[in-house]
Amino acid sequence: MTGGTSAGAWARGAATYLAAVLFLLPIVWMAATSLRPPIEYISPSISLWPSSATLEHYRALMADDVAGKALNSIIVALGATSLSLAAGFPAAYALVRLRFPARLDMAFLVFVLLVKLTPPISLAIPLYQVLRALSLLDTLMGLIIVYQVYTLPFAIWMLLGFVRDVPVEYEEAALVDGASLARRLAWIVVPVMMPGIIATAVFVMILSWNEFAYALLFIQSPSKFTLPTFIATLITEDETFWGKLSAIGFLASLPILLLVGFVQKGLTRGFGGGLK
Repeated sequence: MTGGTSAGAWARGAATYLAAVLFLLPIVWMAATSLRPPIEYISPSISLWPSSATLEHYRALMADDVAGKALNSIIVALGATSLSLAAGFPAAYALVRLRFPARLDMAFLVFVLLVKLTPPISLAIPLYQVLRALSLLDTLMGLIIVYQVYTLPFAIWMLLGFVRDVPVEYEEAALVDGASLARRLAWIVVPVMMPGIIATAVFVMILSWNEFAYALLFIQSPSKFTLPTFIATLITEDETFWGKLSAIGFLASLPILLLVGFVQKGLTRGFGGGLK
């Protein structure tokens, strides 16, 4: 029995390390490519690490104001995530706790799902007209608003399950003690489902961070480019700047990796039944 247990533990450990290697290998390769001099791109030999590392690609990115593009992406991602959570949480709570006539709650959820599944380009013209009417074209605030087409339906559907995991008996007991809705939300619902809120925020942040189509359509000023739109400029008809692509790909992945690592415990609890 002990031998079987040890063999099982060894197999799980080996599988974990193999998965970690497979996950980290593309990141390591991208980081190594960002340090290669251009002459090594056409070398017939394959090596994981460059023979002579250089920082010229990173210096070129700094000259192109990549820090400003990263700041734009951070502002848009944080703004879109905050707006999605601020609107998605009340919607999810109402859909779970309140009773709607004629199955309006299900109709609303189906409508939200249809919006999420709609091809983004089909909504481009009406969104363009809305942003133009609000004088929000070519602004980061305009991007934050249009990103809700992606992020808000996702946040609502994801938060539904976490709200359902909060025992209604907790709120009923607080209601007997005279707690208002605002106090029940602040003292009971939000603290209990905080792992779920963190998990939702991480995924919404990733969606916003990687979004390309609307950023390309609604932002014209290079100074307001986000990282995905700036990355697209490194692939031209005449040349692909592999060094700069690898460098900015590595830099763009770091914030999300750090975010996931920082909230790993809450993320694991959110998907591991930590609300119960």
